[in-house]
Amino acid sequence: MSLAEDIKITDEKFTPEMLDGHAEVLAERVFQVETKWPHFKRLLTDVRALAAAMPAGASVVSLERGLLYGGCSLIAPFFQDQDFHALDCSPQSADDRGAYNAVMVEDPRFLFVPGGRRVGVSDTGLEDASADLVLVPNLVHHVADQDALFAELARITRPGGRVYIFEPLLRELHQSPDDYLRWTPFGMARAMGLAGLEPEKPKTAGGPFEAIAYCWVQALEYFPEDAREDMSAWFYDKHMPELMGWDAAHTQNNVRNHTSFPVAYSITAGKPA
Repeated sequence: MSLAEDIKITDEKFTPEMLDGHAEVLAERVFQVETKWPHFKRLLTDVRALAAAMPAGASVVSLERGLLYGGCSLIAPFFQDQDFHALDCSPQSADDRGAYNAVMVEDPRFLFVPGGRRVGVSDTGLEDASADLVLVPNLVHHVADQDALFAELARITRPGGRVYIFEPLLRELHQSPDDYLRWTPFGMARAMGLAGLEPEKPKTAGGPFEAIAYCWVQALEYFPEDAREDMSAWFYDKHMPELMGWDAAHTQNNVRNHTSFPVAYSITAGKPA
């Protein structure tokens, strides 16, 4: 299937103020970058920069999991000037849980753009070399057949085009059983290279203190309900700001120079022309 034959996402024109409002909802309600997951600032910054850099009419494909947000594409509004197509790569097991995160986007600032058709990540149905940019935000670790995924990314990207991936390094086991692995930036670069892509230098996000904060956010859910409220108040009022202050102030390991502790990263790879 060609991009021209696929579902056209939207023809509505959003103002800069509307796009800023949409980004605020993603930061505040979806990715909760100030209270839970600061590393998602990396994804939001990258997406807006990529949208600004892509020429009008360029073919952009995004592999997302739209089902859990009510069947929408979170990033489609930013690419309104491009020929943008979101493909819903939610696994079959997601049908049982449905749109359990839809409440996150119930905000008047959120720009609801319906997602595209449901596809297998390694079988998008797109033509060879049909996309100038392929986006894979927070999805790779949910794919069982990694070799097939990277082969598909390389296949649908045009020579001279690029593939962008955002992935976590630290996560709880989630959305079971569709949670398969955690790539390091070096492993991801190698996998992209083996598929015929040319990876660029990754951009990391977060450090060891954010990692501690992430684990605390998870740990709070393990307290019984009668203790959770008090523990949460202590954590969010005192310890979370303390940890994030340390994370900003102490960015280098002063004992082991070849060691780092990022929480997530993004990496872009080009397809040789």
